[in-house]
Amino acid sequence: MYLVFTTNDFPWLTIIVVFPISAGSLMLFLPYRGNKVNKWYTICICILELLITTYAFCYNFKIDDPLIQLSEDYKWISFFDFYWRLGIDGLSIGTILLTGFITTLATLAAFPVTRDSRLFHFLMLAMYSGQIGSFSSRDLLLFFIMWELELIPVYLLLSMWGGKKRLYSATKFILYTAGSSIFLLIGVLGISLYGSNEPTLNLELLANQSYPVTLEILFYIGFLIAFAVKLPIIPLHTWLPDTHGEAHYSTCMLLAGILLKMGAYGLVRINMELLPHAHSMFSPWLMVVGTIQIIYAASTSPGQRNLKKRIAYSSVSHMGFIIIGIGSITDPGLNGAILQIISHGFIGAALFFLAGTSYDRIRLVYLDEMGGMAISIPKIFTMFTILSMASLALPGMSGFIAELIVFFGIITSQKYFLISKIVIIFVMAIGMILTPIYLLSMSRQMFYGYKLINVKNFSFFDSGPRELFLSISILLPIIGIGIYPDFVLSLASDKVESILSNYFYG
Repeated sequence: MYLVFTTNDFPWLTIIVVFPISAGSLMLFLPYRGNKVNKWYTICICILELLITTYAFCYNFKIDDPLIQLSEDYKWISFFDFYWRLGIDGLSIGTILLTGFITTLATLAAFPVTRDSRLFHFLMLAMYSGQIGSFSSRDLLLFFIMWELELIPVYLLLSMWGGKKRLYSATKFILYTAGSSIFLLIGVLGISLYGSNEPTLNLELLANQSYPVTLEILFYIGFLIAFAVKLPIIPLHTWLPDTHGEAHYSTCMLLAGILLKMGAYGLVRINMELLPHAHSMFSPWLMVVGTIQIIYAASTSPGQRNLKKRIAYSSVSHMGFIIIGIGSITDPGLNGAILQIISHGFIGAALFFLAGTSYDRIRLVYLDEMGGMAISIPKIFTMFTILSMASLALPGMSGFIAELIVFFGIITSQKYFLISKIVIIFVMAIGMILTPIYLLSMSRQMFYGYKLINVKNFSFFDSGPRELFLSISILLPIIGIGIYPDFVLSLASDKVESILSNYFYG
């Protein structure tokens, strides 16, 4: 029995992908009004899933091997050669563990949800399966199916449990993401059918395929549009502030923590690995767009009255570092981008959670109506301040080290002239100066002053043990990665080297 569990023949990844959605579908047999039963059942599933994932990776994943591990390959539809192919490498292991961690905390954050809690928790588990499936699929069509699988739960979570404008933002979300999926599907079919009568969907085989330059550029643009909406890259970002502004904060945690990271993952996994020549042509444009995005989002953020929209624009600004890291085509640049993916997953989720808990207490959305909350909720105030510092890249926190490594990536890049490197770094530095301005002004408007203290009957509870546990659980990895980033970098460094050596130096 022990041998079965420690060899690679055991279908670990299939279990990890299928378990949440199949266990979630059993919730139909739970009582309709049993809110507590549904919540604890979902949390137990998430914790069990996280433990299975951690166990499988600890005992079966070799960090120093850049090749695909834990691979599974089962024939699914024989009519057109469609396989259930799963496998992980250094690029996907971090994102899968991040997904497990954030989803578990998001289900714990969703405790106040009482309306239709059975459906709510089922949708969260369905989303969980779709996200892990996207990160671990080694087949292009399977990647597309998993990519689509998590759109429907997000749409329903938005349109049923959102704020006043929830239907508008849910429709906007589905129009953007479903529209971008058409480009993804065309790219998948184009790449798989090129040069042969039999479709080739296996990512390992496609990595060695070469295309005419024009065709490769067309494929690249198609995939870029699909991932640019998800990441998001300006000007395709306008769905994000609306979605975050209206969604319930547990949904926001999943959106900011995991959903945006799928776009970045797709850029590296498909655009960089499969289409290297086009990527080296487009990388200067990615650098320019990433730099503009940091400045644009950081300067738009202070103008937002809505607290969650302001945090959403800070997410867009931080995604700019990932785009620059991917565009720099250097070892530190790509490592920094992967570290920023993990780092922002924690920081973004934490900020949205704290914004949501303060909304639960005061029922105010707009910053100019808030003020003076620090006296009555000191614990939330403390956590919010610490996490704002993490977001503005305070040394000792994960955001600082990720952005610093991206800076090194630009400086060491052989591809760009010195003057262009100086300009990019200068503009990025301005963006990093604007970041504290909007984050600290947000804290000032919420917690300082006397606005709410002078109101009669003004009293509400500080954070309870559940909320405190949640905040500290997210804060610990942020500080941990900030102090010892090798914990994340060691997972992906060999894979990053193999991507760069195969495609750009070979």
